Amino acid sequence: MATIGLIGAGKIGSQLARLAVKNGYDVVVSNSRGPDTLAGLVSELGPRARAATAEEAAKAGDMVVVTIPLKNLRQVPVEPLAGKIVIDTDNYYPQRDGHIPELDSETTTTAELLAAHLPKSRVVKAFNHIYAAALTTDGQPPGTKNRRALAIAGDDRDAKAAVARLIDRFGFDVVDAGPLKEGWRIQRDTPGYGPRRTADELRRDLAAAKRYAQM
Repeated sequence: MATIGLIGAGKIGSQLARLAVKNGYDVVVSNSRGPDTLAGLVSELGPRARAATAEEAAKAGDMVVVTIPLKNLRQVPVEPLAGKIVIDTDNYYPQRDGHIPELDSETTTTAELLAAHLPKSRVVKAFNHIYAAALTTDGQPPGTKNRRALAIAGDDRDAKAAVARLIDRFGFDVVDAGPLKEGWRIQRDTPGYGPRRTADELRRDLAAAKRYAQM
């Protein structure tokens, strides 16, 4: 896997682009304001990076990260992502995204919303519960004692395995939270959302998570 596409180049997207380039991947970055606005980031990233439209990033990426405000989910191109692994980093903030009834009632999750929008893609939830700055500071080699862990969720076993390998290469252990519907266990306000956790600690956090209605 040589190229990672990024739909969204904000705090998380730009940090993931830095990690990808550092680990030998090519990146194609996009945002809602157009490729010209990404000149500074691309210059920083060097020859492995280029800016593009969201459609172009979706086409170019062997694996594609969607890291945009949830309110803009419908703007994610569908056909270029058919058959591809799509990483969803999104979180739901009603004050930013407006109220989404299915999420307010907890009848679905953010990743399931993206999967419904991308029915031919293989969506994996990842990178949504770590502060962006920590992505490039907390990574450690495999086998390091007390290595930080990140959670993933998804319905496709092979897609999850590929994302787990990517996360390991980026410097983190991986904890499988289960299918996409279990992605709520690592959403905002849950025990594992934000703080540094080892794999064992993160598993305990996932088990202890409560629905908003139970908080």
